[in-house]
Amino acid sequence: MVTRHPHSHKGENGKIAVIGGSSTIHGAPIFSALAAQSSGADLIFLMLPACHTAVARSQSLNFQVHPFCGDELSKQDREPILELLATMDAAVIGPGIARDEATLNILREIISEATCPLVLDATSLQPWTLEATAGKTSVLTPHLGELERMAVALNTIGPTAKKYGVTILTKGQVDRIAGPDGSVHEVSGGNAGLTVGGTGDALAGLVAGLIAQGHSPLEASVTASTVIKRAGSVLYPEFGYSYGTRRVIEQIPHVLRTNNQ
Repeated sequence: MVTRHPHSHKGENGKIAVIGGSSTIHGAPIFSALAAQSSGADLIFLMLPACHTAVARSQSLNFQVHPFCGDELSKQDREPILELLATMDAAVIGPGIARDEATLNILREIISEATCPLVLDATSLQPWTLEATAGKTSVLTPHLGELERMAVALNTIGPTAKKYGVTILTKGQVDRIAGPDGSVHEVSGGNAGLTVGGTGDALAGLVAGLIAQGHSPLEASVTASTVIKRAGSVLYPEFGYSYGTRRVIEQIPHVLRTNNQ
Protein backbone atom coordinates (compact mmCIF):
# COMPACT_ATOMS: atom_id res chain seq x y z
CA MET A 1 0.00 0.00 0.00
CA VAL A 2 1.20 3.52 -0.81
CA THR A 3 1.39 5.82 2.20
CA ARG A 4 1.87 9.58 2.41
CA HIS A 5 2.38 12.29 4.98
CA PRO A 6 -1.00 13.70 6.11
CA HIS A 7 0.26 17.28 5.79
CA SER A 8 1.78 16.92 2.33
CA HIS A 9 0.95 19.32 -0.50
CA LYS A 10 0.16 18.99 -4.21
CA GLY A 11 3.11 17.59 -6.09
CA GLU A 12 4.82 16.08 -3.07
CA ASN A 13 3.29 12.66 -3.72
CA GLY A 14 4.62 12.03 -7.18
CA LYS A 15 5.19 13.92 -10.42
CA ILE A 16 5.35 11.62 -13.42
CA ALA A 17 6.03 12.21 -17.10
CA VAL A 18 5.00 9.80 -19.85
CA ILE A 19 6.78 10.14 -23.22
CA GLY A 20 5.31 8.03 -25.99
CA GLY A 21 3.12 7.59 -29.02
CA SER A 22 3.47 7.94 -32.77
CA SER A 23 1.24 9.04 -35.62
CA THR A 24 -0.53 5.66 -35.62
CA ILE A 25 -0.43 4.85 -31.89
CA HIS A 26 -2.15 7.01 -29.29
CA GLY A 27 -3.38 4.49 -26.72
CA ALA A 28 -0.06 3.21 -25.36
CA PRO A 29 1.15 6.40 -23.64
CA ILE A 30 -2.39 7.19 -22.46
CA PHE A 31 -2.67 3.78 -20.79
CA SER A 32 0.64 4.44 -19.01
CA ALA A 33 -0.54 7.85 -17.86
CA LEU A 34 -3.89 6.51 -16.63
CA ALA A 35 -2.15 3.77 -14.65
CA ALA A 36 0.26 6.28 -13.11
CA GLN A 37 -2.74 8.39 -12.13
CA SER A 38 -4.47 5.34 -10.64
CA SER A 39 -1.41 4.70 -8.46
CA GLY A 40 -2.35 7.85 -6.55
CA ALA A 41 0.41 10.09 -7.90
CA ASP A 42 -0.33 13.82 -7.68
CA LEU A 43 0.62 15.13 -11.13
CA ILE A 44 0.79 13.47 -14.55
CA PHE A 45 2.54 15.09 -17.52
CA LEU A 46 1.86 13.45 -20.88
CA MET A 47 4.01 14.14 -23.95
CA LEU A 48 2.81 12.56 -27.17
CA PRO A 49 2.28 13.40 -30.89
CA ALA A 50 0.46 16.64 -31.63
CA CYS A 51 -2.21 14.77 -33.59
CA HIS A 52 -3.29 12.98 -30.41
CA THR A 53 -3.53 16.03 -28.14
CA ALA A 54 -7.33 16.16 -28.08
CA VAL A 55 -7.86 12.48 -27.30
CA ALA A 56 -5.22 12.61 -24.57
CA ARG A 57 -6.91 15.56 -22.88
CA SER A 58 -10.28 13.83 -23.12
CA GLN A 59 -9.07 10.85 -21.07
CA SER A 60 -8.39 12.76 -17.84
CA LEU A 61 -8.96 16.28 -16.58
CA ASN A 62 -5.78 15.88 -14.54
CA PHE A 63 -3.37 15.26 -17.40
CA GLN A 64 -1.04 18.10 -18.31
CA VAL A 65 -0.61 17.42 -22.01
CA HIS A 66 2.53 18.63 -23.80
CA PRO A 67 2.35 17.76 -27.52
CA PHE A 68 5.41 16.94 -29.59
CA CYS A 69 6.36 19.53 -32.20
CA GLY A 70 4.84 17.23 -34.81
CA ASP A 71 3.23 13.83 -35.19
CA GLU A 72 6.42 11.88 -34.39
CA LEU A 73 9.19 12.36 -31.84
CA SER A 74 11.82 14.63 -33.42
CA LYS A 75 15.05 16.40 -32.53
CA GLN A 76 13.02 19.55 -31.75
CA ASP A 77 11.43 17.69 -28.86
CA ARG A 78 14.71 16.71 -27.21
CA GLU A 79 15.34 19.82 -25.12
CA PRO A 80 11.71 20.36 -23.96
CA ILE A 81 11.55 16.71 -22.89
CA LEU A 82 14.84 16.88 -20.98
CA GLU A 83 13.76 20.10 -19.27
CA LEU A 84 10.51 18.46 -18.17
CA LEU A 85 12.22 15.28 -16.99
CA ALA A 86 14.59 17.32 -14.81
CA THR A 87 11.57 18.28 -12.65
CA MET A 88 9.98 14.81 -12.42
CA ASP A 89 10.05 12.10 -9.74
CA ALA A 90 9.81 9.39 -12.41
CA ALA A 91 9.14 8.99 -16.12
CA VAL A 92 7.88 6.34 -18.52
CA ILE A 93 9.59 6.48 -21.90
CA GLY A 94 8.87 4.38 -24.96
CA PRO A 95 5.25 3.18 -25.28
CA GLY A 96 4.10 3.55 -28.87
CA ILE A 97 7.11 5.52 -30.15
CA ALA A 98 8.10 4.88 -33.79
CA ARG A 99 11.08 2.62 -34.44
CA ASP A 100 12.81 4.30 -37.39
CA GLU A 101 16.53 5.03 -37.09
CA ALA A 102 16.20 8.81 -36.66
CA THR A 103 13.66 8.45 -33.85
CA LEU A 104 15.75 5.80 -32.10
CA ASN A 105 18.79 8.10 -32.15
CA ILE A 106 16.82 10.89 -30.48
CA LEU A 107 15.35 8.45 -27.98
CA ARG A 108 18.81 7.21 -27.06
CA GLU A 109 20.00 10.77 -26.42
CA ILE A 110 17.00 11.52 -24.20
CA ILE A 111 17.45 8.34 -22.16
CA SER A 112 21.20 8.88 -21.80
CA GLU A 113 20.77 12.46 -20.57
CA ALA A 114 17.63 12.09 -18.43
CA THR A 115 18.19 12.76 -14.74
CA CYS A 116 15.03 11.36 -13.12
CA PRO A 117 14.23 7.69 -12.43
CA LEU A 118 13.15 5.99 -15.65
CA VAL A 119 10.76 3.19 -16.57
CA LEU A 120 11.64 2.07 -20.09
CA ASP A 121 9.18 0.11 -22.19
CA ALA A 122 8.57 -0.95 -25.79
CA THR A 123 10.63 1.12 -28.26
CA SER A 124 13.02 2.19 -25.51
CA LEU A 125 14.21 -1.42 -25.17
CA GLN A 126 17.03 -1.68 -27.69
CA PRO A 127 20.49 -3.28 -27.89
CA TRP A 128 21.94 -0.02 -26.53
CA THR A 129 19.50 0.45 -23.63
CA LEU A 130 21.57 -1.17 -20.89
CA GLU A 131 24.61 0.96 -21.74
CA ALA A 132 22.45 4.10 -21.86
CA THR A 133 20.96 3.41 -18.43
CA ALA A 134 24.08 2.13 -16.64
CA GLY A 135 24.32 3.91 -13.28
CA LYS A 136 20.83 5.40 -13.55
CA THR A 137 17.81 4.56 -11.41
CA SER A 138 15.80 2.66 -14.00
CA VAL A 139 13.40 -0.19 -14.61
CA LEU A 140 13.34 -2.03 -17.93
CA THR A 141 10.07 -3.82 -18.72
CA PRO A 142 10.64 -6.22 -21.64
CA HIS A 143 8.55 -9.12 -22.81
CA LEU A 144 10.59 -12.07 -24.06
CA GLY A 145 10.90 -10.68 -27.59
CA GLU A 146 12.18 -7.35 -26.32
CA LEU A 147 14.56 -9.12 -23.95
CA GLU A 148 15.97 -10.98 -26.97
CA ARG A 149 16.29 -7.66 -28.85
CA MET A 150 18.37 -6.39 -25.93
CA ALA A 151 20.60 -9.48 -26.35
CA VAL A 152 19.82 -10.73 -22.83
CA ALA A 153 18.94 -14.35 -22.05
CA LEU A 154 16.15 -14.93 -19.55
CA ASN A 155 18.41 -17.01 -17.32
CA THR A 156 20.92 -14.14 -17.09
CA ILE A 157 18.64 -11.29 -16.04
CA GLY A 158 19.96 -11.39 -12.47
CA PRO A 159 23.64 -10.95 -13.35
CA THR A 160 22.74 -8.47 -16.09
CA ALA A 161 20.67 -6.30 -13.75
CA LYS A 162 23.50 -6.36 -11.20
CA LYS A 163 26.15 -5.49 -13.80
CA TYR A 164 24.29 -2.40 -14.99
CA GLY A 165 22.65 -1.45 -11.69
CA VAL A 166 19.11 -1.59 -13.09
CA THR A 167 15.88 -3.48 -12.43
CA ILE A 168 14.62 -5.78 -15.19
CA LEU A 169 10.93 -6.73 -15.11
CA THR A 170 10.49 -9.50 -17.66
CA LYS A 171 6.82 -9.96 -18.52
CA GLY A 172 5.25 -13.35 -19.10
CA GLN A 173 2.86 -15.91 -17.68
CA VAL A 174 5.20 -15.64 -14.69
CA ASP A 175 6.89 -12.26 -14.39
CA ARG A 176 10.57 -12.51 -13.47
CA ILE A 177 12.00 -9.42 -11.84
CA ALA A 178 15.74 -8.93 -11.32
CA GLY A 179 16.93 -6.25 -8.94
CA PRO A 180 20.17 -4.26 -9.07
CA ASP A 181 21.55 -6.57 -6.37
CA GLY A 182 21.16 -9.53 -8.75
CA SER A 183 18.25 -11.10 -6.89
CA VAL A 184 15.42 -12.54 -8.99
CA HIS A 185 11.77 -12.55 -7.87
CA GLU A 186 8.86 -14.32 -9.54
CA VAL A 187 5.26 -13.12 -9.65
CA SER A 188 2.60 -15.53 -10.87
CA GLY A 189 -1.16 -15.24 -11.19
CA GLY A 190 -3.48 -13.48 -13.58
CA ASN A 191 -4.82 -15.11 -16.72
CA ALA A 192 -4.66 -14.99 -20.50
CA GLY A 193 -6.90 -11.91 -20.64
CA LEU A 194 -3.81 -9.88 -19.79
CA THR A 195 -2.38 -10.58 -23.25
CA VAL A 196 -4.58 -7.81 -24.67
CA GLY A 197 -2.75 -4.74 -25.97
CA GLY A 198 -2.05 -2.08 -23.38
CA THR A 199 -1.52 -4.08 -20.20
CA GLY A 200 2.25 -3.71 -20.50
CA ASP A 201 1.84 0.05 -20.88
CA ALA A 202 -0.33 0.08 -17.77
CA LEU A 203 2.29 -1.92 -15.89
CA ALA A 204 4.99 0.59 -16.83
CA GLY A 205 2.84 3.51 -15.69
CA LEU A 206 2.07 1.82 -12.38
CA VAL A 207 5.76 1.10 -11.73
CA ALA A 208 6.56 4.77 -12.36
CA GLY A 209 3.72 5.89 -10.09
CA LEU A 210 5.00 3.78 -7.23
CA ILE A 211 8.61 4.91 -7.69
CA ALA A 212 7.47 8.54 -7.69
CA GLN A 213 5.79 7.92 -4.34
CA GLY A 214 8.89 6.55 -2.68
CA HIS A 215 9.07 2.86 -3.53
CA SER A 216 12.39 1.40 -4.62
CA PRO A 217 12.47 0.28 -8.29
CA LEU A 218 12.51 -3.39 -7.25
CA GLU A 219 9.68 -2.97 -4.74
CA ALA A 220 7.65 -0.96 -7.27
CA SER A 221 8.15 -3.62 -9.94
CA VAL A 222 7.10 -6.52 -7.71
CA THR A 223 4.07 -4.60 -6.42
CA ALA A 224 2.97 -3.43 -9.87
CA SER A 225 3.31 -6.91 -11.34
CA THR A 226 1.27 -8.37 -8.48
CA VAL A 227 -1.43 -5.72 -8.81
CA ILE A 228 -1.87 -6.08 -12.58
CA LYS A 229 -2.10 -9.88 -12.35
CA ARG A 230 -4.52 -9.69 -9.43
CA ALA A 231 -6.69 -7.20 -11.34
CA GLY A 232 -6.99 -9.73 -14.18
CA SER A 233 -8.08 -12.38 -11.70
CA VAL A 234 -10.69 -10.06 -10.15
CA LEU A 235 -12.15 -9.18 -13.55
CA TYR A 236 -12.28 -12.67 -15.05
CA PRO A 237 -15.44 -13.95 -13.29
CA GLU A 238 -17.54 -11.15 -14.79
CA PHE A 239 -15.88 -10.51 -18.14
CA GLY A 240 -14.00 -13.70 -19.03
CA TYR A 241 -10.96 -12.82 -21.10
CA SER A 242 -12.62 -9.73 -22.59
CA TYR A 243 -12.10 -7.20 -19.79
CA GLY A 244 -9.49 -5.08 -21.59
CA THR A 245 -6.81 -2.75 -20.28
CA ARG A 246 -9.06 0.12 -19.22
CA ARG A 247 -10.86 -2.11 -16.70
CA VAL A 248 -7.53 -3.37 -15.41
CA ILE A 249 -6.46 0.22 -14.75
CA GLU A 250 -9.75 0.97 -13.00
CA GLN A 251 -9.00 -1.91 -10.58
CA ILE A 252 -5.59 -0.54 -9.57
CA PRO A 253 -6.69 1.68 -6.63
CA HIS A 254 -8.70 -1.11 -5.00
CA VAL A 255 -6.08 -3.80 -5.52
CA LEU A 256 -3.30 -1.51 -4.30
CA ARG A 257 -5.23 -0.78 -1.15
CA THR A 258 -5.89 -4.43 -0.40
CA ASN A 259 -2.51 -5.76 -1.57
CA ASN A 260 -1.01 -5.93 1.91
CA GLN A 261 -4.16 -6.80 3.83
